[in-house]
Amino acid sequence: KVHSKLALVRRIEEGHPRLYSYLGTGNFHEDTAKIYSDFGLFTADQRLCGEVSAVFTYLENIKPPKDEFKHLLVGKFNLRPGLYALIDHEIAEAKQGRPASMILKLNSLEDRGIISKLYEASAAGVKIKLIIRGICCLVPGVPGLSEHIEIVSIVDRFLEHARVFVFHNGGQERIFLSSADWMERNLSFRIETTFPVYDPDLKAEI
Repeated sequence: KVHSKLALVRRIEEGHPRLYSYLGTGNFHEDTAKIYSDFGLFTADQRLCGEVSAVFTYLENIKPPKDEFKHLLVGKFNLRPGLYALIDHEIAEAKQGRPASMILKLNSLEDRGIISKLYEASAAGVKIKLIIRGICCLVPGVPGLSEHIEIVSIVDRFLEHARVFVFHNGGQERIFLSSADWMERNLSFRIETTFPVYDPDLKAEI
């Protein structure tokens, strides 16, 4: 199943083709657009556009890309190991006595493997704030297991649907937006896209 929210525009400019990409956390749906709160990035950054093109090429040909994804985390390829690596980096920072933290905003948190990784991070001293709208199978505040994990749920006028991942990264925050909740089906069986936000102004806004 394809759950990514992507669009690719190829435009001829001064006789040469240029790619633009839209990467989002939600669907283009006329009803849910009225009540769902989502994020979307429209960009000409060729680092992202080239990899979005590779996703579409894969969907068309069902042949794995020749080159590994370096910027996008894509389901069925590098999504799960990429998320583990980001969490492991915060664990390593905490074990060295340096500040380490994560803010993770999701609709659902159910995958056993990534929950275990979050418990590992908490035990190492990583401060974790989870904003979970729906299903959450992680238990916070357990001494020695999850005492550094806080969970809140936002219930407001609009349905909070965006997935946002913020990693402290030694003070140089890495921010990602995603189509994927942290459920087994999303991390293991679907084509999902998690994408970095590089622009400092957009990072500050998020």
